[in-house]
Amino acid sequence: MIQALFDGVLVGSVLSLGAIGLTLVMHILRFANFSHAELLTIGAYAALTFDAFFSVLAPPLATGIGPLSMTLALIAAMVLAMGVTALSAIVIDRLVFRRLRQQAGPLTMVFASFGVALIVRNLIGLGFGLHTQRYTDDIAFAVVVSTDPFLLVKPDQVVVLALALSAMAALYLLLTRTTLGFALRAVAENPELAQVNGVSLPAMVRLTWIIGGVLAAAAGVLFAIDSQLSPVMGRDLVLSLFAAAIVGGLGSVTGAMLGGMIVGLASSFALLVMPAGYKPAIPFLIILATLYIRPNGLFGEAR
Repeated sequence: MIQALFDGVLVGSVLSLGAIGLTLVMHILRFANFSHAELLTIGAYAALTFDAFFSVLAPPLATGIGPLSMTLALIAAMVLAMGVTALSAIVIDRLVFRRLRQQAGPLTMVFASFGVALIVRNLIGLGFGLHTQRYTDDIAFAVVVSTDPFLLVKPDQVVVLALALSAMAALYLLLTRTTLGFALRAVAENPELAQVNGVSLPAMVRLTWIIGGVLAAAAGVLFAIDSQLSPVMGRDLVLSLFAAAIVGGLGSVTGAMLGGMIVGLASSFALLVMPAGYKPAIPFLIILATLYIRPNGLFGEAR
């Protein structure tokens, strides 16, 4: 039971990072972006590329840090991957979504996001191959933290959880303690009134994509560290990300954080009572239950 709790919190923290960017886009740009999960894949593979580059350029950086399988090269690669993913999100918006925002409706943008997801997924598969990969072949052995109840924890998992929680805390402070955060929230609530008060709407749209891209890259890398890289990881995670956003309430960053935890815990505990093959159905069932019981989510507001 305690093992399922830890695994659920670990997965939930990663889902929360991805769901935050998704819910921001849905709240500010008013459309469901099904290509958002592919930003996680972009970030994960960008980190793989930079990690290989740093490992060749400076071999000492490729040495594992203590008991971790992670390296300094991977940490540096993760930082650069955040920038690449944020830039990719902005480019996708410029090439696809910005024109559709001006000339079409939200439903057209939803269909376009499906097309963007397919293009990105297949380009990554074409460039990196369709097989699964890992950042390192080194094995970080799990440590027995407790025997009663039994709990196994890998050192990498502790770092992944700490980084995910730190990123969410940093974003919360940005949104609640800075002028940029106040401006972003103002645009989300009333774009016209925010512009009247001097807030630049295009700048806030770019900031939304930057935040979403940075958090998606972090989520993709952290997920790949605990699991593995695959060109279809975005496809496999998209339903979980939407479940987290819907449970928390569309537009609520706090709700997305809590929603990710709920989805992660539900998926983890479900494995105790059903075969692993049914795990992909859990996010879908969570979405159905949320829409039936509380359509606006835990922290969402009726519009």
